[in-house]
Amino acid sequence: MRRPKVRTALLVLSGFLFPVTFYYLSPVVILAGVSEGIVTGSFVVFGVLFLSALAFGRAFCGWVCPGGAIAGAAGVLRDRPLTRGWVRWVKFGIWAPWLGGIAFLAIQAGGLRRVELAYQTWYGISVATGEGLIAFSAVVLGIAGLTLLVGRRGFCHTLCWMAPFMVLGRSLANLARLPGLRLRARREKCVACGACTRVCPMSLDVQRMVEGGNLEQRDCILCARCADICPKNVIGLRIAPPP
Repeated sequence: MRRPKVRTALLVLSGFLFPVTFYYLSPVVILAGVSEGIVTGSFVVFGVLFLSALAFGRAFCGWVCPGGAIAGAAGVLRDRPLTRGWVRWVKFGIWAPWLGGIAFLAIQAGGLRRVELAYQTWYGISVATGEGLIAFSAVVLGIAGLTLLVGRRGFCHTLCWMAPFMVLGRSLANLARLPGLRLRARREKCVACGACTRVCPMSLDVQRMVEGGNLEQRDCILCARCADICPKNVIGLRIAPPP
């Protein structure tokens, strides 16, 4: 049972470091950088997240995302499952034109000519000015507010600009039949207690997924809370090929 403690510790640490890492996870900084022909730290991080998803899916979201840490803290005030399934598609509607904007600005700038990982930071620290503090505060309040209004991980479902990269990476890995970190279940041991569904931070019907024999789902963040809560150890987290 060390896994929940490790996961919680990583999320808390990530949350405390968010003022430092904020610009490295910012879609706005990418746009600002490419408009000047610069590959920013956030540009590189988003590329790494895409590549990491080939092997680890959305584990970043479940284990180290600072937005997830904020959403988890807000969920203490109002912890309710997401019930409006259509909101899960909002982020993709935002992501597509954002990618188009990156391409347009890069072309306008005459291409990407140099790399500046600490772009717009102060010695690598993101929130070091009044402007940065305002932007940071707005994002934190937005993440917390969407959790309270929409449901668990409301921001992850609606506005997260990083999730589509990892969803795409995981989808490509599945198409190529690449092994990766996955949840697996021995459905014959399931007693249908529903505990896995109740604790899922992404509001997935995990019990139904177990009964169907397939735990591969676009919104799964591989946090393994379902595995941790299961009284019969039905669910496990392991390296495996796609189902």
